[in-house]
Amino acid sequence: MRICDFKALALRWLKFNAVGLLGVGVQLAALAALASGLRMDYLPATAVAVEAAILHNFWWHERYTWADRTQAAAGRWVRRLAYFHATNGVISLGGNLLLMPIFVHALRLPVLLANLASIAICSLVNFAASEELVFG
Repeated sequence: MRICDFKALALRWLKFNAVGLLGVGVQLAALAALASGLRMDYLPATAVAVEAAILHNFWWHERYTWADRTQAAAGRWVRRLAYFHATNGVISLGGNLLLMPIFVHALRLPVLLANLASIAICSLVNFAASEELVFG
């Protein structure tokens, strides 16, 4: 990999993580509101919260992280959204729903801390999937 390619990828990784941090806020706020405020069971609440974060993150990745690629193919956003759901959505939702019971029941972590750990684990795979399959 050339130095300029590495720098571009590193900058995109930083943008991805900035959007991801905002998405974490969306996800945690939604999870807290659903699980604590509305007393929804933590697993369905996690699924809804993850979906809120997925839609938030896609919107920002379209306009910020991969804007250089999406502006040239603006009419294909529906296709990218479908791919984003098929990759990041499956990774995030599946990863969270698989890891949350382990962290909550086996490791006895609080729900929000368990969710943060799940998000961190899924983020690396999500970046690779977005870079290659969704916005590539």
